[in-house]
Amino acid sequence: MTASAGTKRTIYAALAGNLAIAVTKFAAAVYTGSSAMLSEGVHSLVDTCNELLLLLGLSRSSRPPDEIHPLGYGRELYFWSFVVALLVFALGAGVSLYEGIRHVLAPEPADNLTVSYVVLGLAFLFEGWSWRVALLEFRARKGDLGWLTAIRRSKDPTVFTVLLEDSAALLGIVIAAAGILAADLLDMPELDGAASIGIGLVLAATAVFLARESMGLLIGERAAPALQAAIIERAHADPVIRAVNGVVTVHLAPEQVVVALSAEFEDTTTTTAIEACIERLEAALTADHPQVVALYVKPQTPEAWRQQVVRRSGEAEAGP
Repeated sequence: MTASAGTKRTIYAALAGNLAIAVTKFAAAVYTGSSAMLSEGVHSLVDTCNELLLLLGLSRSSRPPDEIHPLGYGRELYFWSFVVALLVFALGAGVSLYEGIRHVLAPEPADNLTVSYVVLGLAFLFEGWSWRVALLEFRARKGDLGWLTAIRRSKDPTVFTVLLEDSAALLGIVIAAAGILAADLLDMPELDGAASIGIGLVLAATAVFLARESMGLLIGERAAPALQAAIIERAHADPVIRAVNGVVTVHLAPEQVVVALSAEFEDTTTTTAIEACIERLEAALTADHPQVVALYVKPQTPEAWRQQVVRRSGEAEAGP
C-alpha cells in the first residue's frame, strides 16, 4: 500500500504545528504556573508523538509480502492507529486529569496571564491551520456521506485521526482560555484546574472513539458495498460461472482488499476452464480495482453456500 500524497501532507502539517505549539505551551506553563496551560502542552506533545507513530505505521505497512507475512504488512497501519488512541487516553487524558485534580485540591493563582492568552491565541491559529488541511483532505474523500458515517466507513484511519485530534485540540484551547480567564476574573484558581479536567475529559472521549474505530479496522472490516457489487457483477459475466453465491471481503489496509468468492460453475466445466476463469477474474479485478490484492474462488453449490452462512450465523449467535 502506498500512502497518498494527501495523507502524508495532512500528517506532516499536524506534526509541524503540534511540535511548535508544544514547545511554546510548555514554556508558557513554566512561566505562568497555569495548570490548564501545562495540560495543553502535554496534549500537543502527545499529538506530536501520535503523528510520528502514524508516519511509522504508513512506512511499515507499505512493506511487501514475505514468507512469514504472505499478505503483507498492511494492518500495521491499523495497529499503530490503535496505539495512538491509547496514547491519547493514557498520556493526554491521564496527565490532564491528574494535573486538574491536583490543582483543584491545592490551587495556586497563575501569573503573567497575558503570556497565556498570547500563546493560546497563536496555538489556535496553528491548530486551525493544521485542522483545515485535515478537514479539506477528509472532505475530498467522504463525498456525499455524512461526517460521522464517513468516519465509520473509512478504511484509512490516518486522516480522520488527525482531524479528530486537531478538533479536540481546538476545543481544548477554548476550554483552557475560558478556565484561565474565569480563574482570573473570579479570583478562583480552582477554575484553572477545572479547565484542565475538562481538557482531560475531551481527550478521553476522543481516545475512546478513535480506539473503537481503529479496533474495528484491526479486527477486519469488509470492503465497500459498491466494490463487492462490482466483484459479483464481473463474476456473473463470466461464461463458465452459472451463479455467484456470495463474496467475502476483508481490508488489510486502506488500499488492500482480500476477496473470497463462492461460485457455482457449469456442470460441463473442466478444471482447465475453471483455472482460466479464475485468471480472467484476477486480471479484470486487478485492472479495474487495484486495491484487490488477492482473490480466492471456491467452487460451491448455492445450497452448500447457504448452509455455510447459516452455520456461521449460528456460531456468531452462540458466542464463545
